[in-house]
Amino acid sequence: MNLENSRNYYGQVLTGSADLRTDACCTTDAPPPAVRTALANVHEEVRARYYGCGLVVPDAIEGCAVLDLGSGSGQDAYLLSQMVGPRGCVTGVDATPEQLEVAERHQAWHADRFGFANTRFLHGDIERLDELDLAEASFDVIVSNCVINLVADKASVFRAAHRLLKPGGELYFSDVYADRRVAPALLADPVLHGECLAGALYWGDFDALAKAAGFADPRLVTDRPLGIGDRSVAEKVAGHRFFSATYRLFKLDGLEPQCEDYGQAVRYRGTIPGAERGFTLDKHHHIEAGRAFPVCGNSWKMLADTRFAPHFDFFGDFATHYGVFAGCGTSLPFDDEGVSGVAATSCC
Repeated sequence: MNLENSRNYYGQVLTGSADLRTDACCTTDAPPPAVRTALANVHEEVRARYYGCGLVVPDAIEGCAVLDLGSGSGQDAYLLSQMVGPRGCVTGVDATPEQLEVAERHQAWHADRFGFANTRFLHGDIERLDELDLAEASFDVIVSNCVINLVADKASVFRAAHRLLKPGGELYFSDVYADRRVAPALLADPVLHGECLAGALYWGDFDALAKAAGFADPRLVTDRPLGIGDRSVAEKVAGHRFFSATYRLFKLDGLEPQCEDYGQAVRYRGTIPGAERGFTLDKHHHIEAGRAFPVCGNSWKMLADTRFAPHFDFFGDFATHYGVFAGCGTSLPFDDEGVSGVAATSCC
């Protein structure tokens, strides 16, 4: 039902973003200046058929090979094609013929406007990426914008993304999440499914799926609560709270289950275009340019073993372990009372 309903809802029911009944498939974030400029270069028909819920334009992607899962009419693909430039490339995958037709019809228009051609679009189901001509470990970055919630086998998407990424590569995506598991019966409602609510993952289940696929330390970048203006829709999902969230998942060996402290620090050089004053790794790590910034071992690897390495100076190593990183990992579970030098009283 999921794939058939998605094709029908986004190909036939919706004629544009104005037809949406919630703000789940809308982007409310104010884009940075470079993205606003790039968006102005995207064909108006492509922009009119946009249904994303976040901003999936990660930093430092010039020259990267990017895969867009659920590329729709092509807005994100054409934004990213400008960011990666002529040395990079963007591949879009979508299962809705009407959306793909819009994206493909304007390829020559965008190539003429950009001065280079670096996009391709494939018809396919993101649950079955192994059926497409996509080489293992061939992408630097994979993005997706409010699409994974629409598929039934979400685990297969995460597994395939991990397989298709190069070592040190990144899955950077926005989607809809719920504060509890959504009742399976709601999946039969075509509107709730099409509006990205019925298929929303409980955030705890997402965390487990991502880690099972090999992404050991999911990092939340941004999040916002969703508004449901349609009364009938709100009544059907009463008791649930929904959120739009952007996550980044790195394909890195050696990431640990907790954030561990090895006495390390990084200093951002301020060299990423558009982020000269500071770099945001995730919601809890905004790294100001020029200042030494203490990090856990996992954050260190996310910067040192990825495309971000040339933009940072690194201090320390993994020689000495100091326990859980304060304010980042899980606190010591044991009670510290009675350890001030005087043995605690024992009745045994």
